[in-house]
Amino acid sequence: MTNSRNITRLYFIAFFHNLIPAYVIERLFWQERGMTVFMVVLCEIIYAVTIVLCEIPTGILADKFGRKALLVIGAVLSMLEFIILLFAFNFWTFAFVVFLAGIAGACTSGASNALLYDSLMVLKKEHSFEKIVGILNSFDFIGSLLAALSGSVLAKTFGLEFNYMLSAASMFIALAFTVFLAEPPRKPHQMEDQGLEKSFAVYFISSVKFFKTNPKLVVIITNSMAIGACVSYLDEFWQLYLDDIGFSILFFGVFSAAISLVRIPGNLIAAYLITHFCAKTIILSVLGVSAAGFFTTALFPGYIGIIAMLVIFLASGVVDPVVSGYLHHRGSSEIRATLESIQSLIERAITFIIGIGFGIIATKATVTTGFAFLGGVSCLFSIFLLKKTKIINFSILHILKKRR
Repeated sequence: MTNSRNITRLYFIAFFHNLIPAYVIERLFWQERGMTVFMVVLCEIIYAVTIVLCEIPTGILADKFGRKALLVIGAVLSMLEFIILLFAFNFWTFAFVVFLAGIAGACTSGASNALLYDSLMVLKKEHSFEKIVGILNSFDFIGSLLAALSGSVLAKTFGLEFNYMLSAASMFIALAFTVFLAEPPRKPHQMEDQGLEKSFAVYFISSVKFFKTNPKLVVIITNSMAIGACVSYLDEFWQLYLDDIGFSILFFGVFSAAISLVRIPGNLIAAYLITHFCAKTIILSVLGVSAAGFFTTALFPGYIGIIAMLVIFLASGVVDPVVSGYLHHRGSSEIRATLESIQSLIERAITFIIGIGFGIIATKATVTTGFAFLGGVSCLFSIFLLKKTKIINFSILHILKKRR
């Protein structure tokens, strides 16, 4: 019963964690406080570096001492972010907030799905993991949808700062639900039998060995994280894109709501798709759609470009449940959070690299040109996925033939 309640509480946490009206006007708020596009990208890089430094240690801490404690720390820091932003008027304050956000993200990224999967294992329902992740993400987007519909009107009526006050309150409610999560029991770790339960290095070494013995999984994760990196910059800068082509701030809420709405179907059908198509085919298809969408957005700024952005968000909704399930079904409980932390680290590292190119191009040219750059990146990763999986499949076939 307790583990069943965990899933319900995770739904509420996902909803309130994304009921954030501040996101609708975030870039305008930052711009009003003196933050340029290049400064924003620098903050994104700070966030990525923080994740790189904290991701694996927090994943190991979650596996070693429990996932709930890390989730509570992350929730506290997430609430503090919005409180501090109300008093942010220079780059270094924004950079400090992003630093806290990086720590919060590292605390929750590995622990959340690990706690979910182990709760499902206790209930003997781990086969429904992709479905639950899809529903969780849908609660994310419903929260974002409601925030978007109200955020622009609230900002126009009461000012940009009011949205940040409401966002801090929503994060406090998410924190309250996090406190009531229960730590699911886990099977004894093989490391305990070896007397190595106190060694942090063993968690990391075990995780690295897991990835080394699953090269196809690494390729699929890398490409899925490339999609996430590109979509994250679309998510960050669509406001400036709409502002450049002459749309009013009142339209921002409608478009932000549309973004949340179109992501829901992809998350809900992910469990269905994975029963009919392999993960490689799904990721490759999303990469192709993303590349075409980014190029269309750059070549046809206006309503066609807006539709192309929505198509990208629709396709990308499939990725997270598919890849999370692909990882967790093959991973083991004792290193589950560490494995997902390494996955998140890969995404942040890719985001860091792509962000440098995007930031330079968007600053020297326009945000629209930066989107064209993201289209090129998506094309390159499509080629990489095709090439790598062919090599891996050929190697496996060669080994099987030799054994015969």
